[in-house]
Amino acid sequence: MSKTITRADLGNAVYREVGLSLSDSMQLVDAFFDIISETLESGEQVKLSSFGTFGLRQKKARVGRNPKTGVEVTITPRTVLSFNPSNILKESVNRNLGGHIRSSRKS
Repeated sequence: MSKTITRADLGNAVYREVGLSLSDSMQLVDAFFDIISETLESGEQVKLSSFGTFGLRQKKARVGRNPKTGVEVTITPRTVLSFNPSNILKESVNRNLGGHIRSSRKS
């Protein structure tokens, strides 16, 4: 399970599966990620049916502690990117890997 899939790997997969030229396949993959990025940058969420939802969450300011020195520091409020996998994706991964995936969403 040490393989990392790259944009180039995705472009090659589109090339093999769909039959577009390699150049067109890479442009398609790049456009797909550009659309997702631009949508998130505008503050909207991206929901990919049967895959999951990318969204933004607002985190409040809080007090943290430097683990080495113990000094308290204020962690500023910020926006973080989150991904919540669909139940279909979670079930598929669990079925194929025999593991258990928890959603990052707090109950």
